[in-house]
Amino acid sequence: LLADAEMLGAPDPELAATMGFSGFGKKARTFDLEAMFEQTRRTAVERSRKVLEAREREKEEQAEKEFRSRPTDPSASASSATGAGSLLTQRETVCGESEDSSDEELTGPSMQSQTSAQGPAEDTGDDDEDDEFIGPPLPPGFKDSDDDNDNDDTEEEDNNPIKKIPDSHEITLQHGTKTVSALGLDPSGARLITGGYDYDVKFWDFAGMDASLQAFRSLQPCECHQIKSLQYSSTGDVILVVSGNSQAKVLDRDGFPVMECIKGDQYIVDMTNTKGHTAMLNSGCWHPKIKEEFLTCSNDGTVRTWDVNNEKKHKSVFKPRSVQGKRVIPTTCTYSRDGKLIAAGCQDGSIQIWDRNMTVHTKFHCRQAHAPGTDTSCLTFSYDGTVLASRGGDDTLKIWDIRQFKKPLNSAERLPSFFPMTDCCFSPDDKILVTGTSVKKGGGSGKLFFFYRETFQKLYEIEVTDASVVRCLWHPKLNQIMVGTGNGLAKVYYDPVKSQRGAKLCVVKTKRKERQAETLTQDYIITPHALPMFREPRQRSTRKQLEKDRLDPMKSHKPEPPVAGPGRGGRVGTHGGTLSSYIVKNIALDKTDDSNPREAILRHAKEAEENPYWVAPAYAKTQPKTVFAEVEPEDDETDKPEWKKRKI
Repeated sequence: LLADAEMLGAPDPELAATMGFSGFGKKARTFDLEAMFEQTRRTAVERSRKVLEAREREKEEQAEKEFRSRPTDPSASASSATGAGSLLTQRETVCGESEDSSDEELTGPSMQSQTSAQGPAEDTGDDDEDDEFIGPPLPPGFKDSDDDNDNDDTEEEDNNPIKKIPDSHEITLQHGTKTVSALGLDPSGARLITGGYDYDVKFWDFAGMDASLQAFRSLQPCECHQIKSLQYSSTGDVILVVSGNSQAKVLDRDGFPVMECIKGDQYIVDMTNTKGHTAMLNSGCWHPKIKEEFLTCSNDGTVRTWDVNNEKKHKSVFKPRSVQGKRVIPTTCTYSRDGKLIAAGCQDGSIQIWDRNMTVHTKFHCRQAHAPGTDTSCLTFSYDGTVLASRGGDDTLKIWDIRQFKKPLNSAERLPSFFPMTDCCFSPDDKILVTGTSVKKGGGSGKLFFFYRETFQKLYEIEVTDASVVRCLWHPKLNQIMVGTGNGLAKVYYDPVKSQRGAKLCVVKTKRKERQAETLTQDYIITPHALPMFREPRQRSTRKQLEKDRLDPMKSHKPEPPVAGPGRGGRVGTHGGTLSSYIVKNIALDKTDDSNPREAILRHAKEAEENPYWVAPAYAKTQPKTVFAEVEPEDDETDKPEWKKRKI
């Protein structure tokens, strides 16, 4: 047992090293607590002494500065000297007190706890000082002045709404050559879609575009029908396309069809009994809350709601009526911001508003909102939902409180509008109303007008281009204004400071360089089972192959231009390449007049007489002397009777 105990207590070093527990035989480290405490105390005393010295030095420097700034006076100098002496004695007494206190700290129950408590306290004090004063001290009142400036700027912006208009910079997107009649931005502001009278719908991705500003997709979803309206849904995953036909379409984000509304039976008189529209569409929009529902209005005199998941039939039908109860055509329609109301502007100048769940009777209506016989081109609700703005075909812009719908709150006149989709929109803060004006060709510039909502005072105007301004859109997230014009342009106005993303993403990207060498590439045919003697070497890299083709004189040979004039250098001229072209050329060059056949034959009489070959030998015996018919004078017809004269 003793032997075993000895083996356990003192293992063999070789065995221990082999088994991996060689550390068991080492002695434990011993710590001298008194030495550690003494070292900690000295460190704390030294640190407090340095802090106190630094503070006293600052006070001395400040006193010296004050002394230099004052005029020389013996009494003042004496007082300053005594003050300096008192400072020195105070410093010595403080240092002595700190030493005495540190000596007294040794007599306590637990030195470690006291030092540990002192250390963090001093550290936190220093950290607080560091947090408060980083770098050189700020001049007095600096923070207050900065805050005041910020507050002044915000107050100026509130008092002057013109500064909120982001128009310092602009980019121009070339949609085509015809009118841009539809604009749409997805809720996040990443993609813009434009549609026009050229039947095209173009997709623009701000994050994917570079400074060349090219659309990444173009399509004609409705064949040969003008695009009337484009709008993303509230989630941004589908697009409503309203064109000049009677069937609205829904596309996904990439332009692929999702659904197409059914066409109604045009031989049924009551439009409620038809499953869809029977005449040209005028406008459409998505429900702001329900992502599957949208609204359309048509020349068949109805406003219909639809469900994306049911293309066979509409959900509900609203039929606007005139004062006499007759059918009237709605030219524009929209939902309220909460989606509970449906508003329509009609050709008789009225604005009619229904509850979404009550299709028969209108909830609000104004019979003489605009001039009868004009197309009300746009209705839009404010963001707070209490005010409705209408853009009329009678060159006016009006704003209404739907609770007091008999009279407009404000109106602006002399705003020409030649298009049935000229629209208006509210600013993101709901304080400004924006609309565009139309001009005739060569009649000046189309403008974008900004009106203050409360007073309808004209705040600002932007000259957009030398054509009409049809569409305008002020996106709340991007804080950028999109404008569609009558000459095929889509302009984006933005401010580098006030605007977010959007046009700012693409203007900073440089144009991609076109690789011209790609035109020299040849198709590579892969034949895995061909015999080795017929197998082509496999292409390793397209770039290397391009460089190799460039060095090959045959592959990089520029084609010869066509020969002008007569051929040269072994090449036949353009007009003499074939027999037919040669004959055509000779026919064109033959300028002889063959209008008189007798003269044409007699032209060869001398040659035939000298060298008879075809006709003369046959008549040599029977008619050795050629006899020709004599030419009768045309005047002989005057002597003939009337019935014998040639009738012309």
